Amino acid sequence: MSDPGSSAERSLGQLVASATAEMSALVHDEIALAKAELRQDVKRGAVGGAAISVAGVFALFSLPVFSFAAAYGIHNWGLGLAWCFLIVGGAFLLLAGILALLAVTKFKKVKPPEKSIASAKQTAAVLQSVKPHPRVSRDQISA
Repeated sequence: MSDPGSSAERSLGQLVASATAEMSALVHDEIALAKAELRQDVKRGAVGGAAISVAGVFALFSLPVFSFAAAYGIHNWGLGLAWCFLIVGGAFLLLAGILALLAVTKFKKVKPPEKSIASAKQTAAVLQSVKPHPRVSRDQISA
């Protein structure tokens, strides 16, 4: 056993400083984890948003194509130039549908930062069980 006054024992101030530093590191790590999870969800949302935007552009491009196709189709009443416009317009809509499905799957993967929430709950549970040391008033010190 070591002597109570030996340097191997840590003082109360050192213990408090160590606990404060460890708590600060824990909070910083939790914040970093939350940022990483949010960054991943933002990336998924951006890909989904870009896909839905491109799908909207292709759908918009298909409108004039279908308009020309309908006009030429009524005029020709047979396989001709109008059918070509219909095929191209159908291809645009098919591509827009595929991109819209991609966007929906990306948006469904966006979720709350579950690891950060669980970690914060664990930290809160640990901190609730900690009891503060009784403080010594100035009257007790001078007595």
